Amino acid sequence: MILWNPNIVDQYSIHEYYGGMKTTVDIPDVDLADAMRFTRAKTKREAIVTAIQDFNLRKRMAELVKHAGTCADLMEVEELQRRRRKG
Repeated sequence: MILWNPNIVDQYSIHEYYGGMKTTVDIPDVDLADAMRFTRAKTKREAIVTAIQDFNLRKRMAELVKHAGTCADLMEVEELQRRRRKG
């Protein structure tokens, strides 16, 4: 078992060790420059990884939203507020 020490190895090294993928992609310069500006990334790689992570997060949240209000066992907001006021 390999233990991860954040003082020695950064997240990108861990990712590369466990299956990171090198690839060649033709990204328009304007779009990459915008991604670097919006993410405040110092490198192209950092900008791309950040953009992909943000995209994935948004898609995951959109999937969760589809399930909003589908659980009958959850307490209504008004009931939760009443209970909080009672103490």
